[in-house]
Amino acid sequence: MTDSQKFDLIVIGGGPGGYVGAIRASQLGQKVAVIEKENLGGVCLNWGCIPTKALLRAAELKNNISHLSEFGIEIEGSVNINLEKVVARSRQVAERLSGGVSHLMKKHKVTVIKGVAKINKKISGGWQIAVEGERKSTVEATNIMLATGARARQIPSMEADGDKIVTYRDAMVPKTMPKSLMVVGSGAIGIEFASFYNDMGVDVTIVEAMDRILNVEDREISDLAHKSFEKRGIKIHTSAKLEAITKSKNDVTATITIAGKQQKITSDRVIMAVGIIGNTENIGLEKIGVKTEKGHIVTNGFGATNVAGIFAIGDVTGPPWLAHKASHEAIICVEAMTNQSDVHPIAENSVPGCTYCRPQIASIGLTEDNAKAEGYEIKVGRFPLLANGKAIAMGEDEGLVKTIFCSKTGALLGAHLIGAEVTEMIQGYAIARTLETTEAELMHTIFPHPTISEAMHESVLDAFDRAIHF
Repeated sequence: MTDSQKFDLIVIGGGPGGYVGAIRASQLGQKVAVIEKENLGGVCLNWGCIPTKALLRAAELKNNISHLSEFGIEIEGSVNINLEKVVARSRQVAERLSGGVSHLMKKHKVTVIKGVAKINKKISGGWQIAVEGERKSTVEATNIMLATGARARQIPSMEADGDKIVTYRDAMVPKTMPKSLMVVGSGAIGIEFASFYNDMGVDVTIVEAMDRILNVEDREISDLAHKSFEKRGIKIHTSAKLEAITKSKNDVTATITIAGKQQKITSDRVIMAVGIIGNTENIGLEKIGVKTEKGHIVTNGFGATNVAGIFAIGDVTGPPWLAHKASHEAIICVEAMTNQSDVHPIAENSVPGCTYCRPQIASIGLTEDNAKAEGYEIKVGRFPLLANGKAIAMGEDEGLVKTIFCSKTGALLGAHLIGAEVTEMIQGYAIARTLETTEAELMHTIFPHPTISEAMHESVLDAFDRAIHF
């Protein structure tokens, strides 16, 4: 690569949004480069979505082993955890997939530049970007797509130190397993780590500032999750204000206030999971006048910023902070950028969300409270997994499928699930919303038996007083 090499599109950031956008642009005949300072795949693949699922799978297997006698399988002796191997496998999974992304870049003739990128200046026909890597260089592009992602938000005076107070990144590669753990924040990240460590035998406490855990989820699902976690022995404090954290040689003590009363919680370690903030600094945005709000880049529905030729997608543009949303945004952005026909912004409330704790949680669309607040007259269907044959056979009959419909049009407004494998099932409702399906089509769809997905069908039937098995 020469310092003067020119591209149609340069993507800054090689995460699930950046590399997907680069591939799509290449498919459309663009000359593309990706500038990535660390590993291809970004936080999701290397330090988020993928390696956490490997950890959670280990925890799931450990939990399953403890119930084997219920299935007539008996194991003599104790079950031991080799933490080093658990962590090593999660890292191997991430490395394998990152290598796969490298292969995709070569396959689609996308140039990968290792280094830190900063937009230098506007030039004739595009932009100049400075790259600091093994050596300093500059590259040029007609268009730039910013896919720089986000990082864990820190609380002043309670910043992570990588030892006693940690973020998701450190929590993913523990050298030792703590006896006790406090998780601050109960979004998807906090809940997944709480679930993992609890299944690994750690005494877990969750501290949440809002009045309930998993605040973005439907209230009924949130309440069921709360009960399930407490049944497992996880202690939960909601409406709790974190006042201070003090560290000693062996532990951490948090001071929290609930209903005006202070109390102290001491644990071996604290995971801070209080949200994320976009990586907007030091990439030249101020210099060229790109608009940001509350730490995120402002874009329209096609990824365009207020500056011509500068686009942005993914976590750096704000919530929902989800890899699949970033990937889809990247494709929309590239197709709009290259003037493809039939390009549409992501439809509102059509991004599914998944939390891979035990039990799993998945949702799409409006919650019951939000649907009412928006003025809809609704019909709500529910089907508990305790009435589902496959769930009972699996020994996983804890859970619920809840569907919300507009009573006037039959439109599926939202679906909210908790239970075994619901993160795999939510896509059925995602497709239904994309197709603008009404209750009629869902009722007439044949669901295979025996599957947990039958609960999806029964929930729809229940909304219209036609449930068969409950």
